[in-house]
Amino acid sequence: MSLRTKRTRSVTAAHATETISKKRKTQEEILQKDTEHALPAVQSALKLHAIRQPYNVATNHPLPALQHDSELLVKVQAVGLNPIDWKAPDYNFGIPTLPYISGREYAGRVVKVPSTPSPSSRQIKQGDLVLIPSTDYRDLRKAAFQEYSVASSFNTIRLPPAISLNSGSILGVAFVSAALTLGICMGLDFSSIESGPDLLAIVRKLEPNSLPADIQQECLHGIGEKERISAGDYIVIWGASSVCANVTTQIARLAGIKIISVADAARHASRLSSTKAIAPDLIVDSHDPQRAIEVIKANTGTRGARFGFDTMGKDTAGHLLNSLAVPTTTTTPSSPSCLPSVSANGAKACERRDSKLPTPPSTPLDTSSASRKSHLVGLTGLPKGDVPKGVALHSVPIKLYHEVPQVGEALSAWCERLLAKGLLVPPDVVGTVEGLAGVNAGLDRMRRREVSGGRLVAVLK
Repeated sequence: MSLRTKRTRSVTAAHATETISKKRKTQEEILQKDTEHALPAVQSALKLHAIRQPYNVATNHPLPALQHDSELLVKVQAVGLNPIDWKAPDYNFGIPTLPYISGREYAGRVVKVPSTPSPSSRQIKQGDLVLIPSTDYRDLRKAAFQEYSVASSFNTIRLPPAISLNSGSILGVAFVSAALTLGICMGLDFSSIESGPDLLAIVRKLEPNSLPADIQQECLHGIGEKERISAGDYIVIWGASSVCANVTTQIARLAGIKIISVADAARHASRLSSTKAIAPDLIVDSHDPQRAIEVIKANTGTRGARFGFDTMGKDTAGHLLNSLAVPTTTTTPSSPSCLPSVSANGAKACERRDSKLPTPPSTPLDTSSASRKSHLVGLTGLPKGDVPKGVALHSVPIKLYHEVPQVGEALSAWCERLLAKGLLVPPDVVGTVEGLAGVNAGLDRMRRREVSGGRLVAVLK
């Protein structure tokens, strides 16, 4: 009797659970259909019609359509303004077509979910508040400068209640850039930080041809296993006041890496030193680059700093290069006079040791190295001229995030955990502009260098 009674309760409970589940699913389907019916046929979008011209608001732009099972639609409510939003039209780069819709990151509310449930444990629901790093700049459906935008589920990061939409809108691109800089270019394993991903292990287990051809060298051969950064190593961040440097510093701190921040001390030293999440081990004034190099070398001991991250450009990357450690011995006596490298089509070539290093994504590894190399990552540019033999150059393989779902999902899920635990804090919102119509004024402020230490946000109704 007891067994029968227990079984009866179990069946009833299962039936009740199934009924509740079906009811909830039906309610969600009804809500989804109601929302779809409520969506407008057209929207406002900010368009660039010509190079070196301001953006113009178009009020009759069609809503972007979902084209893949993993895609969802987001009502854009806050847009983070990035330097690329004004530099691209001013200097004519990163604009694949005209008219063009820009905008690299935003936050908003999910209004349409993917048609196929996500294979991951993260189930994004209609009504969720999310932040989106829109790194796929060639797909205008995913641009931020419009009222509705498409996102892939593996590039969608749910916001915890403690993080506002405005704050969330300026975190995405910096987080992705920082994670790929540390995790791919420098080889940092995040597994000790809230069960984060080991990005190098992920990409190196994939079929090489599944990676975009122009970043295969960086992902597969950019850094050797014994070269990887770990707790106790130094990293020098030149341009430490930037938003990307902010997030890089936070993640590096969590990993136990020693941080040297190079910035304009008069403007940023107080903020950097007094903000716990981004407080470095040492702040170096960038006003006199040669003096900064001397200070860095004097404070990193005989081993020196093997890792550097520049957020500003070619000139500062050159200063950073001169501050890094250079191995005294880089080859064995029997080493050949050229370095092996791999071209985009997979063909092997020979690079003379006394020649200039090849162009990014990275310099080829010298497998005969007798001591560990130094590694310099340039966010916006790499040093000009000759580079010491013991230093490898890297560019951030940003497209990994949106073109390789395994990487995108791993980073998005990890970011959610960091935000929920308060281990990652969004950078400062230093001002807002009203709607898409206010974006041009905000970008003009950025052109005049009136914005630093944080981001402007365009707030959409």
